[in-house]
Amino acid sequence: MDNFAAAFAAALRLLLDLDPELLEIVALSLRVSLAAVAVAALIGLPLGALIGVLRFPGRQAVIVLLNALMGLPPVVAGLGIYLLLSRAGPLGELGLLFTPTAMIIAQAVLVTPIIAALTRQTVEDLHQEYKEQMRSLGLRADQMVRTLLWDGRYSLMTALLAGFGRAIAEVGAVIIVGGNINHVTRVMTTTIALETSKGNLELALGLGIILVTLAVLVNASVLSLRGAAARANW
Repeated sequence: MDNFAAAFAAALRLLLDLDPELLEIVALSLRVSLAAVAVAALIGLPLGALIGVLRFPGRQAVIVLLNALMGLPPVVAGLGIYLLLSRAGPLGELGLLFTPTAMIIAQAVLVTPIIAALTRQTVEDLHQEYKEQMRSLGLRADQMVRTLLWDGRYSLMTALLAGFGRAIAEVGAVIIVGGNINHVTRVMTTTIALETSKGNLELALGLGIILVTLAVLVNASVLSLRGAAARANW
């Protein structure tokens, strides 16, 4: 217990002193995760909205696959991306392995199904509510998608925040494709794993406190946005 208290006090000192190493790791983690969520949003929002609006053969199978990919094991995603980006892989010439870009790709692969699946459900519910009005106005599918995405913007923000929560806490895939290279690809989760194995609990605890704080902020934001969505729909 004394060791834990001492490590916790040392972690707080690192936070209060704004330790440069800690800030560098946090900044890289945020940069990688935010970029991954942005890429996932560009793909997942329109993809989910189209599946929510359109009716086509095999739609249920696509929905089942999309929902299943929400639980894609990170190490499996990381292994697949590693094989693609390795020297012998089809994208090996790009030299992206063990770079922040590879980590962004890995996180985007994991986050895109989450955003697409949540968007599909939100847009499908709105489409059921407004489809007669939109048909009477003669809207095309792309116009319906834009309209429903805008109308469901508060609910869709929760999908983006859920994706960010998954990305910032990811460790399995990013350590496979990014490694844990100091000043290059070292992010919060991989640093916690490394420093814990070395017995350097101060830095690991400091980063753990930041991760928990971010998780609380994300959940508080989700609740706030759900309240805003409910008031907007009232």
